[in-house]
Amino acid sequence: MTPIAIAILSLSMSADAFAAAIGRGAQHRPTVPQALRSGLVFGVIEAITPLIGFALGVAAAGFVAAIDHWIAFGLLGAVGGKMIWEALKPDDGADEEAEDKKAASRGLIALVATAVGTSIDAGAVGVGLALLGENIWLIAACIGLTTFALATLGLLIGKAAGTRLGKIVELVGGVALIALGLKILLEHLGVLTF
Repeated sequence: MTPIAIAILSLSMSADAFAAAIGRGAQHRPTVPQALRSGLVFGVIEAITPLIGFALGVAAAGFVAAIDHWIAFGLLGAVGGKMIWEALKPDDGADEEAEDKKAASRGLIALVATAVGTSIDAGAVGVGLALLGENIWLIAACIGLTTFALATLGLLIGKAAGTRLGKIVELVGGVALIALGLKILLEHLGVLTF
């Protein structure tokens, strides 16, 4: 995987965490040290989940070697499509009301749950990376560092700007994941050569 592809993947995997962090920042108004600690939680969890997915993918690689590029394309396309759907679906008052009720009880457990929820897609991507034989350690580190930086930034932006920006970032991240999956598929089919 090229450095540009790793950067695109890292930014795309961080989009969910960035969007969630903007929402948390708008609700909790964190200080800079609090934003850094929360960003670290997002980053560590986002780095661990592709490693777990990679391990599962390695276990299954022998069974699916002939169609691995299709699986990678399908996983990235599904994750990207979900991100686009989430970004485009209208917010309704019920979600905001439920979120307000939960706001008082949010602590470390809620932060970890949010980070895990936004990183599940990275596990699916890890499976695809295993099938492609990519350097998971480098990619997981890049995803984790990018997520740490963007989640911390998202918390601070949310404190100042609110949640609107999060939807745009999630939409762009979804489109980028679909494009990356398509690139992988077209390279393996011989349509693109880089």
